[in-house]
Amino acid sequence: MKKCILLSLGFICSLTLTAQENLNDLLAAGVSDAKKFSTDYLLPATDGLAYGVSAGWFNNAKTSKKYGFELSIIGNATFIKDESKSFTLNVSDYENIRFPDNAPSKSVATALGHNDPDITIIVTYDDPIFGNQEVELTLPTGIGAANVNLIPTAFLQGSFSVFKGTQLKARFFPKVETEDAKIGLYGVGLQQEFTAWLPEESKFPLAISGLIAYTHLDGNYDFTNTEIIDGEDQQVQTKLNSLLFQVIAGTNFKVFNVYGSLGYLSAKSTTDLLGTYRVSNGILFSEEIVDPFSVESETNGVTATFGGNLKLGFFGLNASYTFAEFDAASIGINFIF
Repeated sequence: MKKCILLSLGFICSLTLTAQENLNDLLAAGVSDAKKFSTDYLLPATDGLAYGVSAGWFNNAKTSKKYGFELSIIGNATFIKDESKSFTLNVSDYENIRFPDNAPSKSVATALGHNDPDITIIVTYDDPIFGNQEVELTLPTGIGAANVNLIPTAFLQGSFSVFKGTQLKARFFPKVETEDAKIGLYGVGLQQEFTAWLPEESKFPLAISGLIAYTHLDGNYDFTNTEIIDGEDQQVQTKLNSLLFQVIAGTNFKVFNVYGSLGYLSAKSTTDLLGTYRVSNGILFSEEIVDPFSVESETNGVTATFGGNLKLGFFGLNASYTFAEFDAASIGINFIF
């Protein structure tokens, strides 16, 4: 899927691969209808991305020694469930859209799914000279067309223990540009080991800590040069912010440890279709639309994580699995100093 490294921008990516006039026709149906469809189409992708970029923040319940530093390379895979691959398009929710067979509703692909066979709709628009006109539009498919069933994310993460039991964390993925697409990520976190406050002679068998972490992702896809539709500065821009809270418990051995956590994720994303679009309604008439719409979504949910950590001197490996609305697997390579 061309340009789909910006998965959260899947709406425009998919339209790029369908007939060139589709974006024109969808906007001709009205900004309200275009926004409604885009919201339902994008929501599972942005929610899945929120869980993906928020996973892998910790690899142990016990924090490093005072002034200890840890550098990690972390990869996450967020799994796409079948229920996230489609949504029900109810014609009654739209002003100018219907199915060719006049069905009241159909299950159609989200940005994570695939329409097989293609699904078409009839878009009605008002031509000032010829009156109501109709055009047939093939709905965009999603990444399921390429048999993709997971959302991958990766980043560098550093941790530094400023005090005994207190670990500051930061993660980063530099803004990468591929043709006209750009995406970047950063985050900060704080993990506090509560059992570090106990007297050493207590010999408490487990390490228990709490974590709070913030992650920000922003992406941009400029498709002005694709000439999908006449206009200027045409781009789709996504910003995602998540806040993760975790309580973590784990064993406290020197070489190998297992850990588990229970927490809560709260995330919000905004996707803006920006620029100027000259929408042709018929042969003789066109309408100019500036910054057509903004799609916002929020996701909140409980998460449960189970994992293991192997430490061999200054080198460590960890793997974990998180159960949530979108399950995620994480693996980390850690260098401990």
